Amino acid sequence: MDSLPTLVSAAYLGAAVLFILSLGGLSSQETARRGNVYGMAGMAVALLAVLASTSIGGASPAYLPMVAAVVVGGALGAVAAARVAMTSMPQLVAALHSFVGLAAVLVGVSTYLHPSHAAGGSEVVALLEIYADVCLGAITFTGSVVAWGKLQGTISGKSVLIPGRHVVNAAMVLAIVGLAVPFVGDGMVTASGDAPGLIWLLAMAVLAAVLGIHAVLAIGGADMPVVVSLLNSYSGWTAAAAGFMLSNDLLIVTGALVGSSGAILSYIMCEAMNRSIWSVVLGGFGTSTQASSTPAPSAGQPGEVQPVDVDQLAGVLKEAKEVVVVPGYGMAVAQAQHLVKDFGALMRERGATLRFAIHPVAGRLPGHMNVLLAEAGVPYDIVLEMDEINDDLRRTDVVLVIGANDIVNPGALDDESSPIYGMPVLHVWESGTVVVLKRGMATGYAGVGNPLFYKSNTRMLFGDAKDSMSALVAALRST
Repeated sequence: MDSLPTLVSAAYLGAAVLFILSLGGLSSQETARRGNVYGMAGMAVALLAVLASTSIGGASPAYLPMVAAVVVGGALGAVAAARVAMTSMPQLVAALHSFVGLAAVLVGVSTYLHPSHAAGGSEVVALLEIYADVCLGAITFTGSVVAWGKLQGTISGKSVLIPGRHVVNAAMVLAIVGLAVPFVGDGMVTASGDAPGLIWLLAMAVLAAVLGIHAVLAIGGADMPVVVSLLNSYSGWTAAAAGFMLSNDLLIVTGALVGSSGAILSYIMCEAMNRSIWSVVLGGFGTSTQASSTPAPSAGQPGEVQPVDVDQLAGVLKEAKEVVVVPGYGMAVAQAQHLVKDFGALMRERGATLRFAIHPVAGRLPGHMNVLLAEAGVPYDIVLEMDEINDDLRRTDVVLVIGANDIVNPGALDDESSPIYGMPVLHVWESGTVVVLKRGMATGYAGVGNPLFYKSNTRMLFGDAKDSMSALVAALRST
């Protein structure tokens, strides 16, 4: 059995390589399925390596609870993944991040109470690793729970801005740093079982948990896709901290991969929104005290919406040569992606050029619309990002906006009082005709009125997106 540690180390290396291949595969729609397979294979290798590791005591009875935990957890994960709707996928991701944070807190406290599980070397270093792990875990746990509540609708999507919030946050950070001094000073659990530093560790965990709650509450609805990505990054760094604490190389590597990739994705999304990462973290964006439930017409616009029915829209589309579809969260809620795919096929059969325009923060999760369209079988080559298609919109005959709102709001360009001012949006109003499919005149997730609805070349098709697209497909087929 002397070769077992070497085999375990090799398995950890193999799992890390598979995780890297997984991230590479997830970078494009064409290879995403393969990337998921690599990730699942890497996790299976990692679990088997842990079970085979001598660090859990060889043929110890610890195998039984570990196998039971893997079976029960795997079963719950499979059921959740099979039952969750695509509209609820962001909530599921936020919930999974919270589990990572809670696990880190529990493992950190357990490691402090049972110091034999801690990494070797200096006691001060081991204590600091435990402290950092619990701190990151607590912030990730409560922040993810609040993000889940905002995405689920149980917590308002608007920013909750208490007076002097930055001072409060700074005070909590200083207190968290300060509590590390008595915690390290009291040392590890004594031979008699006394845990003098536990009170400081738990006090810090409470403060970190409150900080996580307050930080995410202050972030508005328009930034939620970035928040989900940031929490993904936090969960990665939490796992890396746990790896240092437990002297587990695979946790360190995997956590660093997740943490860095989440941070890079958050940065890319902020760049696409013309936002700084600090403005997102500090909160206060995505809502306005001036925002109302009924959008006001922009200056120079007639102030009246122009509704259109399905037959009228079908007539317009028959003459169109260039058509662009902009999907949004409303399409996801209505589960209309398959009918949208059928619509696109019909338009191409008629000789029209049809493409899809994807905004980086459309939906509630990075890549949300791409996943929905891929699920429906829409060809990848006609699904374009905002920067690739924005300049072509002025040469487009008809733009169909399906359940999107904030990402097509011209106020982001010309209304300095708007909370989304400066955010790059799709310039759909530059096309010949814009048709917006919505249930009503409600604002988007950022709570901001949309002057697009009142422009002279905009038509509103009211109703459920699935019903509207079904009727539109039927109308096109009948002519």
